[in-house]
Amino acid sequence: MKQVKVKAGSFIFSNDLPLKYIGGTCVIESENNYFSTIKKLKNIFSSLNSGYIAKASFDKANRTSINSFRGPGIKKGIEILKKLKEKLNIPILVDIHLPQQAEMLAEVADIIQIPAFLCRQTDLIISAADTGKAVNVKKGQFISPWEVENIIKKIESRGNHSIILTERGTCFGYSNLVVDMRGIEVMKAFGYPVIFDCTHSVQKPGILGNTTGGDRKFVIPLARAAVSLGIAGLFFETHINPAKALSDGANSLPLAKVRPMVKILNKLDKLVKSFEVNI
Repeated sequence: MKQVKVKAGSFIFSNDLPLKYIGGTCVIESENNYFSTIKKLKNIFSSLNSGYIAKASFDKANRTSINSFRGPGIKKGIEILKKLKEKLNIPILVDIHLPQQAEMLAEVADIIQIPAFLCRQTDLIISAADTGKAVNVKKGQFISPWEVENIIKKIESRGNHSIILTERGTCFGYSNLVVDMRGIEVMKAFGYPVIFDCTHSVQKPGILGNTTGGDRKFVIPLARAAVSLGIAGLFFETHINPAKALSDGANSLPLAKVRPMVKILNKLDKLVKSFEVNI
């Protein structure tokens, strides 16, 4: 099986290399909150000698309610991310929702992310691919893992082979998601790095009526299961106080639990990748 190596910032993603981490708050709530969270995360991962990319979102365009907090918007968001990169010298992943946003974000993003709900939007995918940046595509909750091949071909058609694929759960009836670990193996077979999103995978979409809920207690168990398959990285959202988060608090990992989780996952990842056995 081919193992494509994808460079983002100073890190290389591959299913056969040490685990990398992508994390941050669901949305930029404020400049101070975001800087504080990312700085603490960078210190945690530096102390554990683990590769870390800051996750950023300037606009949550797919919120359940019209009254939900969306973020600072693209202009202010870019200002904040430029400052973050200058002060903390850290690679950044940013999601986009409109084709014209790709070029605007390319100057600050090391990875451009296609949100799960938009993974079939051809113009959006092509605009991201045309930046030449690494493109992380979240597999939609509504598609099968083998359908991801069509998304890959869209990006490859633009001459971009810096592709990362993310599993984030599959619709299971109304207001629930389930993670089919077979899907990770299916996507790994395409040869590109596979990421597991351990926090969005425990969402319960729209369960609270005008808000998405979640079941945080399954975040770490699912992360352990996915890492045991040999993947390139782990995606997670975290907050200093999830109960007060302005978006996705119900499925965000408390910041205090990040270090112990990473210690466990690093040991598991090292063990799994020490085996050279194809069964």
